[in-house]
Amino acid sequence: MSKLVAPHGGKGLVCALLHGSELAAEKEKAAGLKKVKVSARAKGDLIMMGIGGFSPLSGFMTKADWKNVCENFQLADGTFWPVPITLDITKEDANSITAGDEIALEADGEIMATMKVTEKFDMTEADKKWECEKVFMGCGADSIDGKFWQVAPADHPGVIMVMNQKDVNIAGSVKVLSQGSYPSEYPGVYLTPAETRAMFEERGWSKVAALQLRNPMHRSHEFLAKIAIEVCDGVLIHSLIGNLKAGDIPAPVRVKAIEILIDNYFVKDNVINAGYPLDMRYAGPREALLHATFRQNYGITDMLIGRDHAGVGDFYGLFEAQEIFDRVPTTGIAGKDLLCKPMKIDWTFYCHKCDGMASLRTCNHTKEDRVILSGTKLRKALSEGTEVVDHFGRNEVLDHLKKYYAGLTEKVEVKMQGAASGAKM
Repeated sequence: MSKLVAPHGGKGLVCALLHGSELAAEKEKAAGLKKVKVSARAKGDLIMMGIGGFSPLSGFMTKADWKNVCENFQLADGTFWPVPITLDITKEDANSITAGDEIALEADGEIMATMKVTEKFDMTEADKKWECEKVFMGCGADSIDGKFWQVAPADHPGVIMVMNQKDVNIAGSVKVLSQGSYPSEYPGVYLTPAETRAMFEERGWSKVAALQLRNPMHRSHEFLAKIAIEVCDGVLIHSLIGNLKAGDIPAPVRVKAIEILIDNYFVKDNVINAGYPLDMRYAGPREALLHATFRQNYGITDMLIGRDHAGVGDFYGLFEAQEIFDRVPTTGIAGKDLLCKPMKIDWTFYCHKCDGMASLRTCNHTKEDRVILSGTKLRKALSEGTEVVDHFGRNEVLDHLKKYYAGLTEKVEVKMQGAASGAKM
């Protein structure tokens, strides 16, 4: 019997991806169905449903699910879920679809899935704003005192994404036909939940931590991973390999940076470098919960949550992503509740007087003695060609990143928020 944590939802891994003769037959059927183009975000969601990463979801949410997730962190049946997983389509497409219809979902010129539509519901501007306020509004300076709607429409990529959604959502189960280019583009790194679970079992791991990454690993990330290795059987360094916002570093560059770091500074038997196919939603605390939810499906028991996890700008409090775990609703039914727990780590940095990595819990020195580490600060320095301060990152990794930036013909301005600059310390 497996010692790993059970997949979320109490139904095992719910995988919508077809194989073999079933796949061939469904592809043939899909060719004759009405085709609806979907966003990059929906493509990632489909792949996660396909491989079991979004267990127990087997399709896109109904209006009742959408509303209850936004309001209460639960699907309509009481199963914990923190962020809406919905599919938006144009009114023109919606007018030609009725409940019970089967359609083909297309992204980047490829039919990704078929879907049996069970419901369609309008998303007015008021509905979209309500979703944004529930999911993206936090306790940071850009969210309070009436500032959210002054700042978010231009500066919050998650809010921009939701407000730009089409005007109708459709719900229904899906049959997934493709994993896109991820298996071929990231061999050995793009891993399904079944694959990570098999790897953990083979290594004898049962208590496993995950480090979420959307930036290259700097010394703080390395420190977090090593803390987890000390108290767990091993750590999964789990990078987002879907789409990011402009100015973020592409996945192949980040994956290689992690490989360089593991090769030079980790015991390889205790760490796995992997990627997952979602787009960032930049939902801060809510996204931290989503990261823990789908990591449970990958076999993870402990989710590393540090400063400003999945944050953007100054919309969230420094440790709001940790605090939200204390407000997670529970039913007392293991299958419906979130079992992956947060590993809450204080603000970490390099301290010259400590002569090593430290945190606010272990270091009593001043701000002037510390090297403040953040992915945003690193990207800004590299993008502008300014010197990266000593002890910020490992030289082998920095050399790799500098080569990437040297080859760019266009660069996006990287804005510094208070958390990344160290102003809030």
